[in-house]
Amino acid sequence: MNGLGSNKIFFYSLLSVAIISAIASCNSAPTAEWDKLNQELISKHNLKVRNLSGLPTNDIESNLKDGQVSNLSQLDSVELFPGVKARMFWGTGTMVSVLELAPNAQIPEAELQAERFAFVLAGSIQQMANGKALSLISKEREAPDGTHSGTPRVDFVYLEKGSKSAVTAGSSGAKLLEIYSPFRLDYLQKAGLSKLPSAMKSPAKTAKPNVEPNKVYDLYEFQLTELAEGANSRLISGEHTQLSFISMDPGSIFKHHIHPEEQMMMVLRGECDEILLDTEQKMVPGSMVVIPGNMVHGAKMSDLGCDALDIFWPVREDYMEKEKARMAAYRAIIPENAKPELLVDGTKTQPNLTFSEGPKWMNGKIYFSNMFFDQNWTANPAKSSTVELSSDGTYKNISQGKMQTNGLYPYKNGNLLVCDMIGHQVLEMTPAGKVVKVIVNQYEGKPIDGPNDIVTDAKGGFYFTDPQFTMEPQKSQPGRAVYYVSPEGKVTRLTKPNEFAMPNGIVLSPDGKTLYINNCYDDESWFPVNSEKDNYIWAYDVKEDGTISNGRQFAKLFLTGNVLDRKGKSSSADGMAIDKKGNLYVATYYGVQIFNAQGAYVGMINLPSFPVSLCFGDKDMKTLYIVSYSKVYKIRTNMEGFVNYL
Repeated sequence: MNGLGSNKIFFYSLLSVAIISAIASCNSAPTAEWDKLNQELISKHNLKVRNLSGLPTNDIESNLKDGQVSNLSQLDSVELFPGVKARMFWGTGTMVSVLELAPNAQIPEAELQAERFAFVLAGSIQQMANGKALSLISKEREAPDGTHSGTPRVDFVYLEKGSKSAVTAGSSGAKLLEIYSPFRLDYLQKAGLSKLPSAMKSPAKTAKPNVEPNKVYDLYEFQLTELAEGANSRLISGEHTQLSFISMDPGSIFKHHIHPEEQMMMVLRGECDEILLDTEQKMVPGSMVVIPGNMVHGAKMSDLGCDALDIFWPVREDYMEKEKARMAAYRAIIPENAKPELLVDGTKTQPNLTFSEGPKWMNGKIYFSNMFFDQNWTANPAKSSTVELSSDGTYKNISQGKMQTNGLYPYKNGNLLVCDMIGHQVLEMTPAGKVVKVIVNQYEGKPIDGPNDIVTDAKGGFYFTDPQFTMEPQKSQPGRAVYYVSPEGKVTRLTKPNEFAMPNGIVLSPDGKTLYINNCYDDESWFPVNSEKDNYIWAYDVKEDGTISNGRQFAKLFLTGNVLDRKGKSSSADGMAIDKKGNLYVATYYGVQIFNAQGAYVGMINLPSFPVSLCFGDKDMKTLYIVSYSKVYKIRTNMEGFVNYL
């Protein structure tokens, strides 16, 4: 790949993040060659035309042909300054420049005649904004292994018209995405355009930006807003232009539609067939197109899905309303300005932490497992421990070198239920680390394999998952499964072997009537089981005897770009927590994904590394503690967490 499409940063993630987009001017008069056909299609698909007033026109013709897909690699590379090369395209009201900066290359200070967004796609820059030095970086997503992981980061800054701006690339250089509205005329002059106006006009009506000027943001801190079924976007708006970093699900279809705003679209990851008038044109990373206002268009996603940058001119008010609704739902749970706070860095404190798991709050402390893995996920109980953590960040081992515990849950007599994963058993342990007894280690006369996560019911029974994530190549049970242990000790297998490719996190609703199970891995060439559970949390009705029925999809988990690229369904869903209102919090490869009691997506907590598990704690039970490999984070919420204390 080349151009922007090669930058996997964005939208491994996003990141992942993306769809189908484009800049469009609703004021630019449609050309005769497509206007008649467009009118026929508007009538055929029963579409409603809207027009916008007060948009300026200019005599600078776009270097993209209306409704015709081209690729960034086909554009000339222009040297703007020594060591700074750019490929540029523009519509009527917005221009885009993708810059390659050599190490320490500079863009001299200039007073901006347009509002500007700048995103660091690779490397780092030093941005001077009205004399203020800002550091911006970009990081790619790291594939998780047994010792570490890293989530992506894409820093950006918004500068208002009239700001003074200068840029210096870092020692490794940088790749920069700039969006200007209106155009930056000195860039166009260097691209060889002549007869340029002395200044460009902006629309009379301005929108209220959803970002502050001269402030560094990480794109992944912005919530995904559902624009249509199967299409979710991170929306960033200035006064005149709007950026939609949209992700569209594999196989999703977006019917013929129109809108009065001009749209420019650039594909960042994946593929789609873009419907433009009566044609379908393939778009791949680096593809771009300009869609004038009210041009009929749609899209069909490939089995990879598609992440794209859509740029709208002027700002789409309907999208801003959708974003406000998303943020209101999210802020009802996560307060304004609440961010994850690093409580423990287990690489710098003793005892060291490697892979933290299974946290639960009990008697004013958090108990969790410090599992040891090497990079290849080889376990070592001799190097593992079970930890007691205070809310001030101090902690100690209560058991070490004896077993490799995983999920924990409060049990009777103030003790803990403990999944000794590598030991193939579920134990009762005191808060001091003393094993009281083995509660279950067999099913139908054969050892259980690797108990992973666990939750009790109000009667004193408990559920646990066994994804067989153990070191022995030969397993004792016929497949991965979920079990129930009654208060009397009777063990029942609730799911068929390998019904889930990898059952992992498990939790009960506060009323005990619904059991939730997530599926960690699925549809992977390197994983031995595929299932029909995919990237969903599944809900089950709980019967009086503790068994379950009526299994159904409850919530669909977002997948990262690298998983979509290999056509997998692995969310890496692990630990889950629930609050008293039934909101569900799921630790995934993407971040902590939050769903309401009806299974609707609410928002995501972004972390510097892949979150593994989480629990509510503190006296008011409103702090969410999140473990991530060697790190422990906490974030305040507006909700009171639920834990079943027997």
